Amino acid sequence: MCRHLGYLGPVRSVSSLVTEGPRSLVRQSWAPKDMRGGGTINADGFGVAWWGADGFGRYRNPAPIWSDPFVTEGLSHIGAGAVMASLRSATEGMPVERSACAPFTRDGWAFSLNGVVRGWPGSLVSLAERLPVAELLRLESPTDAAALWVLLYSRLRSSRPEQALMRLVHEVLDVAPGSRLNLLLGNGSGLWATAWYHSLWTLVDEDVAVVSSEPYDDDPRWRQVPDRHLVSARPGHLIVSPMEVAVS
Repeated sequence: MCRHLGYLGPVRSVSSLVTEGPRSLVRQSWAPKDMRGGGTINADGFGVAWWGADGFGRYRNPAPIWSDPFVTEGLSHIGAGAVMASLRSATEGMPVERSACAPFTRDGWAFSLNGVVRGWPGSLVSLAERLPVAELLRLESPTDAAALWVLLYSRLRSSRPEQALMRLVHEVLDVAPGSRLNLLLGNGSGLWATAWYHSLWTLVDEDVAVVSSEPYDDDPRWRQVPDRHLVSARPGHLIVSPMEVAVS
């Protein structure tokens, strides 16, 4: 359905994180390796969020990432030690517009979805109606990903990221069985992700933590995340837990 990547580590240019490597995120926009029936290319827009010395920033474009000169001409001048990037493969019937492109952000958090909520929008009505109207009015775009972000953010107020992700995935599956829910969340110091149907990989050592839909190079440290597992990662720290087990 989409591709996404989260990075924590030494400061490097935002551009390098999406353009470098034999299977870079840019290449994954037209030649992904493991879409699992979720389309063939990821050309319905992209976005990048970063946490750097000058604060938090975000850039999004509904055009294919390979067609935007700012990726190499602008993002190459932005350095950051924490980055989230996302490519979009829009679900049929959902708009292709800038506001529909992840990462979705708020208060230093960033979020991306690789997947689809079955039965959207009707399937999420019972979850959405529990939110204050003011929260629903924050919905950036009429898409399942934007709705999941509003629902997840409401849970982050009272739960740790692991708990919020676990709770949301199971609540969505209760009302929308068969949904594909690879969620990626970051706040500049940690990365959290779920693998529910789609592919997910990690590369973690003492200096770097990367969580990505696919490896962007041939580094032997890449490890595939088993399906139905949750990831918590930062440099020097990686926990991969079964999603059926509650996170305490």
